Parts: sequence; C-alpha cells; structure tokens
Amino acid sequence: MSVFEQETGQFRFHRGPVFAQLVLADEVNRATPKAQSALLEAMEEHQVTADGQTYPLSEPFFVIATQNPLYQVGTFPLPESQLDRFLMRVGLGYPEAALERQLLLGRDRRDLVATLEPAVTVQQLLRLQGEVPRVHASDALLDYVQAIARYTRQAADFEAGLSPRAVIALLRAAQAWALMQGHAGVLPEDVQAVLPAVAGHRLAPRDDSRFRGAADVGRHVLEAVPVP
Repeated sequence: MSVFEQETGQFRFHRGPVFAQLVLADEVNRATPKAQSALLEAMEEHQVTADGQTYPLSEPFFVIATQNPLYQVGTFPLPESQLDRFLMRVGLGYPEAALERQLLLGRDRRDLVATLEPAVTVQQLLRLQGEVPRVHASDALLDYVQAIARYTRQAADFEAGLSPRAVIALLRAAQAWALMQGHAGVLPEDVQAVLPAVAGHRLAPRDDSRFRGAADVGRHVLEAVPVP
C-alpha cells in the first residue's frame, strides 16, 4: 500500500509480503473472497498493480497455500479462477505413527527452519524450469492429454471440465515429472502420475458421494480414457 509521509509530503509505496520468491498463504480459505482474489494478478502475471503503478515480482515466484476443510467454521470456498491457477493440490492427511513420534520427540519445527540448507540455487532452479517445456511430447501423447480433457468436458460426472489453462498445466507437470524421472520424452505414465494432483481441485463432481477426494477423481478419469 501507499503510505503518506508527513516529512516529505508524499506517498511512499510499501511492499507487502507478496514481494518474495516463495509466498506461503497459510489457511488461505480463511481469507475473504476479496483478499483471495488479490492473489490472482500475482499468480498469473507475476506482478502487482497499485495506484496505477505496476511492480514486477521476483523470479522464480511461487505461491504455496494451505486450506482447511470447508466444513470448518470461518472458511470460504476458493473461486474457480483462483483454484485454476494453482498447478497442483496435494493432500497431506495425518502423519504416520513413526513420523508423529519423531514430531513428539524432536525439536520445534519452527526452530529447524534456521538449520535448513538450500537444495538448489536460484540459477539452477531457473535452468530446470527452462528445461521442462523442452521435454519432448509426441503427437500421440498430446492426443492422450486432449482425450482426457475432452472426457472431463463431455462426461456428466463433473460440473465443468478442464480448462485450457488446466490442460497446459497437466502437460507441463507431466514434462517436469518426466524430467525428474530421467525420461527422454513424456510417457503416458508421467501424465497418469500427476493427473490426480493437477486435476483433482479443478474438477467438481456433480455427485460428491461417488468420489473420495482428488485421487479417486483422477483414478476415475484414467480408467475412462484409454491410453493410445
């Protein structure tokens, strides 16, 4: 926001927490819809506009958010346009007994942040990001991705099918997965590995009782669409 400074008689722009390479929006669905929608420009355009002035964000730029179940008091459903801009949604669930014991016996998680070591440099991450779109996707693979999208748009199971943005996200995630697995090109197995996380939060079932979460939605789509 811009704050008026009496000493200079002028407004000075103060950068908020979104001006970072990694933004963690904790319990994002406890924010009001207006506050949630404010993230859209940052997530899509990697910029912030205030008082007619545009400020670019750092590269790389990530938004990671946590959300509470909608049945909890004080939550708001995320608008579809915002959900579509999150590449993936991953369910954490409860920790296994052995991991929970480590939490009980270990140091406070917040204390451990100070001892974290970087896994890659910014330059290495940007280089990897640049390699993802160059991972080869054959025409048959693209046919498979489009067949998945077409099924979600035509089937009576969902309120709405995958958007063009979601289809691009599915392909990019599959390319990234293939790169991580050391594949020369994208395989159908790479698409299948990322589909539940990429499509689960974008597909709203007409009958919630048929599906138990994103994994079940993804499994249903994969079973319905044959591999070419």
